[in-house]
Amino acid sequence: MTTHSSTTRPATTDAVAQRPTGSRAVRLGTVGGDWLDSRVGGASLVRHFARKIFPDHWSFMFGEVALYSFVILLISGAFLTMFFVPSMDEVEYAGMYEPMHGVHMSRAYASTLDLSFEVKGGLLFRQMHHWAALVFMVSIFVHMFRVFFTGAFRKPRELNWLVGFALMILGMVAGFSGYSLPDDVLSGNGLRIADGLMKSIPLVGTYLSFFLFGGEFPGTDIIPRLFTIHILIIPALILGLIALHLTMLVAHKHTHYPGPGRTDRNVVGFPLFPVYTAKAGGFFFLVFGIITLISATTAINPVWIYGPYDPSPVSAGSQPDWYMLFTDGGLRLIPGWEFTIFGYVISLNMLIPLMYYGVFLGALALWPFLEAWVTGDDREHHVLDLPYNTPVRTAFGVAWISQYLILCLAATNDLVAIALNLSINDLTWIYRISFFVVPVLVFFITKRICLSIQRHKRDLVLHGVETSKVVRMPDGEMLEVHEPLNEYDRWTLVSRDDHRPLAAGNGVSSLRAKMSSFFFKDRIEPITPAELREAQEHAAHERHRIDEMLARGEARELHTAGRH
Repeated sequence: MTTHSSTTRPATTDAVAQRPTGSRAVRLGTVGGDWLDSRVGGASLVRHFARKIFPDHWSFMFGEVALYSFVILLISGAFLTMFFVPSMDEVEYAGMYEPMHGVHMSRAYASTLDLSFEVKGGLLFRQMHHWAALVFMVSIFVHMFRVFFTGAFRKPRELNWLVGFALMILGMVAGFSGYSLPDDVLSGNGLRIADGLMKSIPLVGTYLSFFLFGGEFPGTDIIPRLFTIHILIIPALILGLIALHLTMLVAHKHTHYPGPGRTDRNVVGFPLFPVYTAKAGGFFFLVFGIITLISATTAINPVWIYGPYDPSPVSAGSQPDWYMLFTDGGLRLIPGWEFTIFGYVISLNMLIPLMYYGVFLGALALWPFLEAWVTGDDREHHVLDLPYNTPVRTAFGVAWISQYLILCLAATNDLVAIALNLSINDLTWIYRISFFVVPVLVFFITKRICLSIQRHKRDLVLHGVETSKVVRMPDGEMLEVHEPLNEYDRWTLVSRDDHRPLAAGNGVSSLRAKMSSFFFKDRIEPITPAELREAQEHAAHERHRIDEMLARGEARELHTAGRH
């Protein structure tokens, strides 16, 4: 009996036989890549992402600015962490900044001075960190309102909207905890306001303050605790939410603006590799360079001017960074209302702004769900709205921004009063009245503007663009020549949803029906195919008639002045 044995040649033999010829570095890179891919399967993942299509529009870049500025925050923050001392132990300053010699201060403030004057590049990194934080918040705000005004939050992206909202709130908390760390007069006043807001909460407020500050304000624990929150907890949460945000972005695919060939079932744009990979790399260094240039030439948060924190001095001009200004503005506008019940002092001048901030921000966070409930729209949307096609949403957003700006202006009432030599009391009353009146006016005006734009766009589609040419016919009739829109512009203007108010009944409550009626009130009917066909036939007939008369010399073409 003969026994046959067979041997299997290892798969690696083929790989070795097929190794490309070339430099040693190329061969080593190929072998290393094969080894890694056979264990982690990264090639298929890279191929999937490389083929991912992204639309090309400048408004989508604000999200990238937020991401890149956060990277700069991590880099600059890592540098600052090596030199900052998060301690409230009292020391006597003897460093390079002579005006502070002999002044008693915390180690946190002293190390901030050392960072600014003694560590090489320390002041640059401090200012880069602060400017990057401001750019981070600006880009998040603008990015969120781009998403809001274009309806990019609709199904299936409601949860991603909440993730973006959470990133905005975490950015505010990170900024507040960060500029509180130096323990100077300005940051100390901000912490005192935070302590007052917490203590105004009935029953639990005092316990919350004691828990955060480790006893009576300011205590000796707040700076180390804020340091942990600022460099560990908040960055970890932001990184996790950014990863979740990008994962959902890939899963849901990107939105795009309306246009020919763009539907809810496709994405028109360019692949991630190599187009957007190259763009992203260049754009990161552009953002990095601009922030570095601003930081090297424009001072921000000069803590040596304010001095170490002392509860006694509170001067004019003690405003927080712009994204927290609205919280200070609300506190300045509310009268000093308070009363006592069962021995507890209820500070309405703190509680009312605190509750309003929750409503103010909560309305923005829950808008996708509120709009879906009002409209009854449960479809998936990947094509964006043009803002003027949703007048109520756009008007609400602009009114929200106007109220935000009024609160920010109210937080600067002392500076404005000094600069313009005005009464601070008069300014406060102007802001109080504006807080209630201006958003209503802005809402009404914005809605009317959106409706006017809709009518104008409707007229453009049906009649074309005015050419400033008028033809006088033999019978004296004057006809203005219109140039029809090209197919691209016409498609963009006619491709919009036709929403109608919900009727009460069949599971729709009267409240929901009323809100739906308000949302779609004064709506402009979209152009129907029959209307478009009729308008095109009429324009073609009129144009043929004009050309025929001009050819026979029976009509005269005139040019009107001031028309374009």
